Amino acid sequence: MMNKLIIGISVLLLIGFGTSNLKAQTDTLRAENKKEGKIKTGFSFGGVPALAYDTDLGFLYGIILNVYHYGDGSNYPMYNHKVFMEWSRTTKGSGKNILIYDNRTLIPNGRMNLELSYYTEKALDFYGFNGYNSYFGDEYLNDEDTSYISRLYYRHDRKLLRMKADFQGKLFGDNFRWLAGFSHYDIGVSSVDIANLNDGKKGDDLLPDTASLYDRYVEWGVIPQDQISGGVTNMLKFGVVYDSRDNEASPNRGIWSEAMIITAPGFLGNDYSGTKISLTHRQYFTLVKEKVVFAYRLNYQGLIGGEIPFYMMPFYFDSKSVRDGLGGAKNLRGIKRNRVVGDGSVLGNIELRYTFLNTVVMNQNFSITLSGFTDVAQVVQFHELDITGVTASYGKTAEENIAEINYTGESLHVSYGLGLHFAVNHNFIIAVDYGMAGNPQDGNSGLYIGLDYIF
Repeated sequence: MMNKLIIGISVLLLIGFGTSNLKAQTDTLRAENKKEGKIKTGFSFGGVPALAYDTDLGFLYGIILNVYHYGDGSNYPMYNHKVFMEWSRTTKGSGKNILIYDNRTLIPNGRMNLELSYYTEKALDFYGFNGYNSYFGDEYLNDEDTSYISRLYYRHDRKLLRMKADFQGKLFGDNFRWLAGFSHYDIGVSSVDIANLNDGKKGDDLLPDTASLYDRYVEWGVIPQDQISGGVTNMLKFGVVYDSRDNEASPNRGIWSEAMIITAPGFLGNDYSGTKISLTHRQYFTLVKEKVVFAYRLNYQGLIGGEIPFYMMPFYFDSKSVRDGLGGAKNLRGIKRNRVVGDGSVLGNIELRYTFLNTVVMNQNFSITLSGFTDVAQVVQFHELDITGVTASYGKTAEENIAEINYTGESLHVSYGLGLHFAVNHNFIIAVDYGMAGNPQDGNSGLYIGLDYIF
């Protein structure tokens, strides 16, 4: 069975990088500093195609594009404006539509970040709650195993509309900033549409029309009735940020730390009111100038009041972006997406980054960096579950099914691997990471092709 085959990412689309014909571009570049390369001015563009194949979701195709504006170059390698766009589709109906605008000039000594995104995910990962407390059965996904249920047993359908506006401004000194923001989530959850995914398939490729783990949790009442279809959540964000990085996209030295409160109060029309705290510390050390950087990230996120519905639990919050929960490309490489989900969790990442090529190509600063990494996480605040409605199913007794919901004691989830990063103008970075899970309960491995370092 071919689960996922990456066809390729082709080459960097240097779509007018540093285009000299643009009016905003100055006629001549600033004097070249031999160590830092070219100082960029005006507009710069970069893109990469999205191409992949999945047996069940079909062909994926699309484009990821970044547009930068550096102004007169006085802030380079930092940009003044950035627009990120992603448009991708699969032939079975999944899709991403993402538009993010990052402005660093509207607020004096601050920034504004706006996002409008819409996701249609036909098979979003769902492995239950509380990490290893929820059993992951690889045999349920293997159509050659006698315990086989479905390749998509640990999946459900989700549609997500997200609108976000974050603002930062100078608090005191050169590095302390305040942070405030508002986010709107409109989430629709349902069972996987097996008939749609089976359209055009024959024989062994057909998915059995069976209940998924999500369906069982709904049937048993583990997921409350008023949460099973998703809902609307409006959130406020407040915090402080300390940032002394020398370059935001690919730092060589400095600290980036933050403390945030994320709350969904009842007066904003939320069905569930809850408040979380997120504490993150990141630090970067130059071990060999312009060659070797050691970086690490530590994070704690926990519920400090109220309740978070199950469909909002998988999100990981920081001051830059919002990702799906712990597991996958942006935090636990090699571990299955959304594998580590609970009311509170800790996360740690360490990376050793070695830049073995740093040059100027076609008037663009270009570098290649190899990295080795280890990622760890653990649920430290369990989500309370109602298991009184669990019954027998799939040849297992109710007691055996309860044992899979409360499988074993939670402990550290660990992965490790290698990454390769191609950077243009110190900001547009194509990342290729391959991670391996340290425990079969987290899966096997994962290959990830995207943009930017994970922190």
